[in-house]
Amino acid sequence: MDMAAINAVVNEIDSFVWGPVMLVLLVGTGAFLTFYLKFRTWRNLPYAISSVLSKEARTTKRGTGDVSPFSALCTALAATIGTGNIVGVATAMFSGGPGALVWMWISACFGLTSKFAECMLAIKYREVNAKGEMKGGPMFTMKNAFKNKTLGAVMGFLFALFAVIASFGIGNMTQANSIVGAVKTLWGTPEEICGVVLTVLSLIIIVGGIKTISKVSSVVVPGMAVFYIIAGLICIVMNIQNVPHGLYLIFTMAFDPQAIGGGVLGTITVSVMNAMRYGVARGCFSNEAGLGSAAITAAAATTDDPVRQGYINMTGTFWDTIVVCSITGITIAASGVLGTVGADGKPLKGIALTMAAFSTELGVVGQYLVGIGIILFAFSTILGWEYHGEKAWEYLFGTHKYNMIYRVAFSLVVYVGATQTLDLVWNLSDIANALMAIPNLISLLILAPVIKEEVERFQVVLEKEKAEKALAAKESKANAKA
Repeated sequence: MDMAAINAVVNEIDSFVWGPVMLVLLVGTGAFLTFYLKFRTWRNLPYAISSVLSKEARTTKRGTGDVSPFSALCTALAATIGTGNIVGVATAMFSGGPGALVWMWISACFGLTSKFAECMLAIKYREVNAKGEMKGGPMFTMKNAFKNKTLGAVMGFLFALFAVIASFGIGNMTQANSIVGAVKTLWGTPEEICGVVLTVLSLIIIVGGIKTISKVSSVVVPGMAVFYIIAGLICIVMNIQNVPHGLYLIFTMAFDPQAIGGGVLGTITVSVMNAMRYGVARGCFSNEAGLGSAAITAAAATTDDPVRQGYINMTGTFWDTIVVCSITGITIAASGVLGTVGADGKPLKGIALTMAAFSTELGVVGQYLVGIGIILFAFSTILGWEYHGEKAWEYLFGTHKYNMIYRVAFSLVVYVGATQTLDLVWNLSDIANALMAIPNLISLLILAPVIKEEVERFQVVLEKEKAEKALAAKESKANAKA
């Protein structure tokens, strides 16, 4: 078989594993758990967001772990907020129309519960390695929580294996390639020079392990997200007169594209099925809810209760999709560039579409904002995914002794990703990414009663804490008056 034929076969498999069955399984599991937990995750979202923003989340006072709750969330978000938020949204809106954004939001609402469940279980069933570091994630959940130990061991092994494969592709090469593309577009820097700089930077941070990665992530992730959100908001405000029409397109085309000129938007023909398919696919791909990856990082958090940290980590899906993806989506819808053609006569899609949307009001500055956003988002993804892959690697070998080999190999692969476009590698890692989700989702469904029991138990603690806070506020008010 020649290379083209192998590529074609792998492409077919990739389309199948990320097809309707996978998406139904991902969203379906989230939807089932949301109803099963009586919408507790939705009802406690305000509590979860206020917990993330509290000073306490930045400390390691409460409970045991390697890093603060906020650092654990930032490292998980580093791996999650990536090119999917800039390029993925544009791809979804090009392939499925503006309505794809609504389906991204819908999948994220149910994704909140999947993310909560996998992260909470990862902390409940985590272990401590010989160096005193936390190790956890879906593979340890399966190993320690399943009554059938053989099933747990087999599923845990498969999850860890797919996670290691995915970390080199989706978490490394594709990101390095995106960075090089952005740097070349903006400054014309050759791939080799950019590859060397990236590899050295990655090595310096990664060799330090979770503490260094989380320190860098805690600064880079909030910084880059705020930077991108402000840039997007400036575009939206400058284009405010077109925003109502943009939102009208987004909502109408999600459910009834025929209402707008038969569902044709420039060069794009839209159907509800396509909006749903691409919106859900890119949404799940962007926030990684149900894939199990964020649970590996959540297990490193310092916490006194798995449910408390589960709620904190669950907000990752909110920040990623409801906030950052929406900024990209609304900017594109309001800019009027969706469905237009570029200077080369081809329809604008992917990164070119996002850059064009930001440039409508900001000119060449818009291109730089998107380019710098890509560089920061993609580099942080490399760091976050290194930790995911390393813990999966540690699980496969049953010891931390070979972690340094993984760290060095992972950093060196950055150079390969920066200088080569390997469609085959990308598609294989995309398949591995989807295959990670299958054992993870099965384990969430099997352990649903455990999840429910934990949520109900913690609810009592939460009500008590709320009552104490209200009483303290009342007393301080009374003292102030006195």
